[in-house]
Amino acid sequence: MTAPSTAGTMTITAGTATSTPKGLKLTATPTGGTASVTECTFKSVTPTTGISITVQTGGGGGGTNDDVVAYVCDVPTGTTDTNYPTEADVDIKVVMTPPTTASANADASITWTGTIQSTGDALVAPAAWPATGAKLFATIKASGAGAPATATGEGSFTTTITPGSDITTLPSVTIKVKPTSTGTVSLTAGDLAFGTSATSPVLKCTAPTTGLKAYTFTVGNGSTSPSPSPTPTTTTPRPTTTRTSTVTITPTTSTTKKSQTPKAGADTGAGGTMGPDGRLFILTGTALVGAAAVGGLMMRRRSIKG
Repeated sequence: MTAPSTAGTMTITAGTATSTPKGLKLTATPTGGTASVTECTFKSVTPTTGISITVQTGGGGGGTNDDVVAYVCDVPTGTTDTNYPTEADVDIKVVMTPPTTASANADASITWTGTIQSTGDALVAPAAWPATGAKLFATIKASGAGAPATATGEGSFTTTITPGSDITTLPSVTIKVKPTSTGTVSLTAGDLAFGTSATSPVLKCTAPTTGLKAYTFTVGNGSTSPSPSPTPTTTTPRPTTTRTSTVTITPTTSTTKKSQTPKAGADTGAGGTMGPDGRLFILTGTALVGAAAVGGLMMRRRSIKG
């Protein structure tokens, strides 16, 4: 029977058998008691009234907090393993706990837990099961609020599992989903992988694509903390200290050579310090004095001879 999708009253009525009737036995085993078997008698006449069952609204995201997923488990293609001569149909009860609050553009953590049921085949560790470091890689599918289509998390096995033995306990896995806008995110169970790497598993369990329980959570706007108001800073005036310094500048002797020739040498007549015109007069006078001296000497010589 398919579980109802909404709350309300469900009525069950018997139908008409179209094949050879078969007996129906119900077994009830109370805790700590003895099992009791009740055999039901087939009736060929359809009852006129049915049985009414009230369906309550479940808690959690999507109606109930569990979902038994019929996984198909097998070793990688091309691998020969006596533990998996054919595929194994393994029933795993999956529980996903979405966050109570979530914001756009922020990671939302989902806790994934799985419990292997006894209704299906056993989950057997393959021959290539790693001696150490074995992990479970759980994938979930997401839609809505800009969330990625799939997200994967990992959990480590804490007990030693030998190849060929049954895997009875699965580790819990934390999976992070990052929605990019406000809205509602819907989550469903995805595939499982076992080994040391999600890309090269030694065992993979494929989830069905339909009939899966959906878990939801709401994504709101990212909360922004108000900026603190700036606190005015009170400054205390500080006295200014004035210092007066006296600096004495000593002139330095210039080593630059200056011309000793005045601009108007003709006006000075000052010998060595006069200009070019004064020297011309001195040379002319010296020549005249020399000529007079020579002339005087010649005249004296003539007078002596005469």
